[in-house]
Amino acid sequence: MLAEDAMSVERPIPDGRTTGFLIGYLEMLALVERLHRLMLDVIKDEFERIGLPELNPVQALLLYNIGDNEVTAGELKTRGYYQGSNVSYNLKKLVEYGYMHHQRCAIDRRAVRVRLTPRGRAVRDTLAALFARHAEGLQSGGLLERLAMEEITGGLRRVERYWGDQIRYIY
Repeated sequence: MLAEDAMSVERPIPDGRTTGFLIGYLEMLALVERLHRLMLDVIKDEFERIGLPELNPVQALLLYNIGDNEVTAGELKTRGYYQGSNVSYNLKKLVEYGYMHHQRCAIDRRAVRVRLTPRGRAVRDTLAALFARHAEGLQSGGLLERLAMEEITGGLRRVERYWGDQIRYIY
């Protein structure tokens, strides 16, 4: 669709009832995006502190999410471990740096299965410890109670399902 066409499409004007909700929804979206970027910065700082600057936060999260599983590159996205478009680049780098093993699948020679090396498991454990410290700090500091966290998580899961349905059923 051309830019002129996109601008000429009629959009419903929100009424007073939906305007407040729309504002809250947009604030939530912006906050989720900022939180994700902040989390990546926190991980980057942690890895710089412990002397692993070659590992970027996305790669570290990938190692954390894979954990003890053995997966193909395609499974990384379907399992929700990875959302980026450059998964092949990151996997290649993680293999080069010695954080992952890779092996061609016996059945489908095009697919490559990956799993963590001991070095990759050490990174996973480092992130697990970082997240545990954060959870403890949030809880002990009274910044977030368990019920509030469950409510937030439940709401975000409902948004995730809604967006997934939009992708599957509308387009």
